[in-house]
Amino acid sequence: MTRLVRCSIRQLTILMMLVISLGMSFTVVGQQPQPNANAQFFPVEQVKPGMRAIGYTVFNGSEPKKFELEILGVLTGFPNPGQNAVLSKLLGEELNHTGVFQGMSGSPVYIDGKLLGAVAFGYQFAKDPIAGITPIKEMLAVFEQKQTEKKTDQPRSVSFSEISFNADSPEYKEFVERLSGKSNAAVQSVAAPGSTQVLMPIATPLSITGVAPEVVSRFAPLFQSWGFTPVAGVSGAAQIGDLKKATAETLKPGSNIIVPLVRGDYSLSAAGTVTYRDGNRIYAFGHPFLSLGVSEFPMHEGEVVTVMSSQATSFKLSFPTEMVGTISGDRSTGIYGELGKTPKMIPVTINLKTSLGNRQTYNFDVVTDRFLTPILMQMMVLSTITSTERAIGDSTLQIRGILKLAGQSDVEFENRLSVSMNSPLAAAFAVSKPISTLFNSGFSDMRLEKITFDIASYDTRNTGRLDRLWINRTEVRPGEKIEIQAFARTDSGGEYIERIPVEIPADAPLGQLQIVVGDGASIQAMEPRTGISPKSLGQLVRELNKIRKADRLYVKLTRSESGAIINNEELPNLPPSVLATLGSERTSGGYVKTGSSTFLEKELPPAEFVISGQRTLTLTVVNK
Repeated sequence: MTRLVRCSIRQLTILMMLVISLGMSFTVVGQQPQPNANAQFFPVEQVKPGMRAIGYTVFNGSEPKKFELEILGVLTGFPNPGQNAVLSKLLGEELNHTGVFQGMSGSPVYIDGKLLGAVAFGYQFAKDPIAGITPIKEMLAVFEQKQTEKKTDQPRSVSFSEISFNADSPEYKEFVERLSGKSNAAVQSVAAPGSTQVLMPIATPLSITGVAPEVVSRFAPLFQSWGFTPVAGVSGAAQIGDLKKATAETLKPGSNIIVPLVRGDYSLSAAGTVTYRDGNRIYAFGHPFLSLGVSEFPMHEGEVVTVMSSQATSFKLSFPTEMVGTISGDRSTGIYGELGKTPKMIPVTINLKTSLGNRQTYNFDVVTDRFLTPILMQMMVLSTITSTERAIGDSTLQIRGILKLAGQSDVEFENRLSVSMNSPLAAAFAVSKPISTLFNSGFSDMRLEKITFDIASYDTRNTGRLDRLWINRTEVRPGEKIEIQAFARTDSGGEYIERIPVEIPADAPLGQLQIVVGDGASIQAMEPRTGISPKSLGQLVRELNKIRKADRLYVKLTRSESGAIINNEELPNLPPSVLATLGSERTSGGYVKTGSSTFLEKELPPAEFVISGQRTLTLTVVNK
């Protein structure tokens, strides 16, 4: 008996040495391959039709489940030149029922225990579960280069007249049409091609929690154009919390990966599947998330409630759990993340005083991205207001906002909107303008640290138009005071009189001066520096804090004279020789000519109703 045991041990040792010497590897049947920095990959060049493969994805809960595939062939030059996709058929009763479903993007596929790639493409309305697989080597190759974005200050021109809310502006009208479903045909055609012969990236389910359904429906075509399918959030939302320490089981191949765009009282979370883990490096999806290149989004684990089957495309119902790292790369063949790294998100607080006098507070984090952040803020503000307030009928919204920036003064803005239709849309549009301006300014040191909005709603509409002006005299001396009377006509037909005392500056030049009284938007449109290019973030912040408020009147004393704006500084009343030099053939660009100079500007307190319009009077400054 002892001899037999010794013989068996000797034979087993020889067998193991033979396996090692031949470089062979094996995987226990039915056991999922575990993360391994030295994992072997199956070359696309060796893929043959008829081969059998094993894939892993989560159908419910958090544990990946095995499924089988049959290789059909290789599509060369797909989806882009120099890339490939392996066409395969998913096997099994479960997948015959659901087909290729949204949320399985990134599901790892193995041949002979070697990782081939990620399930990433599918056909809409297909009777058979046919999928395209992105090779893992192509996923890794895209992220081999250092994933850093070289940021340089490239200031962009800023139109400050567009930041002031104007219900008649083409930009606002386009915004309302887009969210009213009147201009979505082109968007929908991009998101859902009519031909079922087109192999498309599998859409990403976007679980949404806390957002009113009517708001989701307004933004749905936009999300679909990005490759998302909005679905109602279930069982939980992405919460604000600390980073969880990763273990060997964290985001292993085949498990859920959740990318929240918003988390907290509101939650928008995109779901996919992990393809490969190499130490703390995570690769997933097999197709782009948003094609943002370098990004910084939170990376969460997640659980699946169920897979909802559909004749069009089935999808996962899932929800996020613990945050474990950061998505830092988003390119054509997938996304790349790092475990143990905390993302930079923007904390947001919205304080709402309803028309019934109730007070509600919403706290959430939003991703930092010049493209996504303004749009997500539009959605969250719109949802906050529509949750308690009406969209049709007379309404007034008072909005105050503070944008806290790193190393800069706060950007503070205030607006009052009084309309009979779509007041929540007007508010969402108004609050996103300064945010969009900051993100698209081109300054590398722009870091938005916190956003706070105070919104008060009233079920009334109080508006009026500036009808006429009157002054007690038309000839004045420098340093003297005059009284301007502004007459406004309310919607109900009543007349409102605003008495405005104005002191003529002691250094006012002799001759004619124009008195201009108007609302913030009209006065802003007169600003000669409307299209300036700020030279620094600090200058941009100062200019943003000078934006006139659209709900009150301003008084300006101006004089017609030639001047120029050089380096964003206004130089009025320039000598003819200087103007001639600027306008010579030797000079091109670098300045903007102006035809008037401002000697005094005064902001009036907001009236009981929102006054709009503009009127001008002329007076003459004479010798003392």
